[in-house]
Amino acid sequence: MSTSSVSKGCFVFKPSAKKKKTLSLEDHFIHGCEGADESKTRFNLCQDLWDQIKTDTELLQDELNTKILDSLLDFTRKCSSTRQHNDWASHMRASEIPTAALVLGVNVPDHDMTFQSLSELLRQSVTPHVASVQAKECGALKHLIKRVLERLLGTDVTVDDDEEEETEQTSAPLHKSVHCSLNTLCDWYTMNTKKSYSLTPGKKRSSPVKDDLQQPPIVIIFKDLEAFNARVLQDFILICSRYIERLPLMFIFGIATSPSTIQHMLPHSVSSLLCIELFQSLSCTQHLATVIDKLILTTHFPFKLNGKVMQVLISIFLYHDFSVRNFIKGVQLALLEHFHSQPLSVLCCRKKEALLNVMQLGHQDLERIRQLPSFKRYVEKQEPQEQEHLLTDDTHLKEVCRRLIKDLRKYHKHYYPTLRCLHTLTSSLPRYPLGKQIRELHLICLEKNVWENEEYQSAMKLLKMMAKDELISLLKKCAEILQHSKSKNMKSALLLLEALLAKFKQLDTVVAEPPPSC
Repeated sequence: MSTSSVSKGCFVFKPSAKKKKTLSLEDHFIHGCEGADESKTRFNLCQDLWDQIKTDTELLQDELNTKILDSLLDFTRKCSSTRQHNDWASHMRASEIPTAALVLGVNVPDHDMTFQSLSELLRQSVTPHVASVQAKECGALKHLIKRVLERLLGTDVTVDDDEEEETEQTSAPLHKSVHCSLNTLCDWYTMNTKKSYSLTPGKKRSSPVKDDLQQPPIVIIFKDLEAFNARVLQDFILICSRYIERLPLMFIFGIATSPSTIQHMLPHSVSSLLCIELFQSLSCTQHLATVIDKLILTTHFPFKLNGKVMQVLISIFLYHDFSVRNFIKGVQLALLEHFHSQPLSVLCCRKKEALLNVMQLGHQDLERIRQLPSFKRYVEKQEPQEQEHLLTDDTHLKEVCRRLIKDLRKYHKHYYPTLRCLHTLTSSLPRYPLGKQIRELHLICLEKNVWENEEYQSAMKLLKMMAKDELISLLKKCAEILQHSKSKNMKSALLLLEALLAKFKQLDTVVAEPPPSC
């Protein structure tokens, strides 16, 4: 019986080393973009608009956090200066670790931004020694101490019984590794302060704040206190309390739920080692209301959310994460989707740019306008001859679109002051027929004409039964709102409102006059 053998081989052909071309943001945007002819213009408009929204959002969030951050800075300065005094009360306080309990609310995704701002401000005006830690990287006491030392010393820290983890690290150490112990921190701090504050005669310190801090505090920020292992936290505090005379330690606890968390996690024997002061930040719902009022209900941005999208974003906020940061990301996603999928988004820009872009629209873009449901409703209300021109004459349609864009901008200038006035009048009514928050009233207005709503009719009936003093107070608030509007129609409405308030004053005068004597 004959046999045959077959030799099989596997041969590897390596591809030639070619650098992959990295796509830019503009390339990603243009890829699959409908109406690619003007995709670059739409990308630039989208990026400019988002940069403007992002800048205003960051400024607004800084303003909202200013009060709580300033209070924390004052607390750290006060605690640092107390250590320098020699009176009995200061000596007793010096045996405790100053601790700020910062209640931020359950909007955990927003906490990182707050702690980042806090860390930067502390380094700029109070102390360069700031370390932030999270529970997920501090599962054991040795890991907590290691993270604190690494962030303060700026070097790798060796843990005795954790050699395997050390060998697996891929990042190169910034300096020579040091031993994981608070004794190491004491030696480093002593040497560091001597170098920083041993000034030669005749030289002046540059910062007047740091002149008073011969021993700048060491601030340790626990970003998510509830997530920490209670035993790890207790042991760390006990160890730190033994070094409080050598190290000016200071803690900041980031709390998402309630200050009572400290009592649940720390027994009295541990909490008594802390000098705790409570700080309460602005609630996430108040934060969202301010963001919507300043960024959504304004004429500064031409991009507007429709009722369904806004309702989805608000529902995610209220029933999922309470995160203002994620709400703003949702707005960004809606903005990106609008400019990417809608060729007519070239008109979503400043008034002057929009009027110029209208004249550059091609026939295909004008046909897209003619297919819009809102434009069809507009055409149905016109005369037959005008309808024909709108549907057949491109030049005439461009002129009409220019006029409609101007009318839309005027409408928004009238809408937002009127919305705020109506909210002022109805937000304090029993059962809140038109909503307690202005966003609720805005959603009602987006659905249909608000005066056609049954809740509007009931609100007007309740206003008629309101006491005169309360009504006058609300009308004065409405007058203040209208004073900020530059529109002629709003100024005319302000004059009518002031005349109405004057009539109310005349009623008081008539009632105060004594009856004529017989």
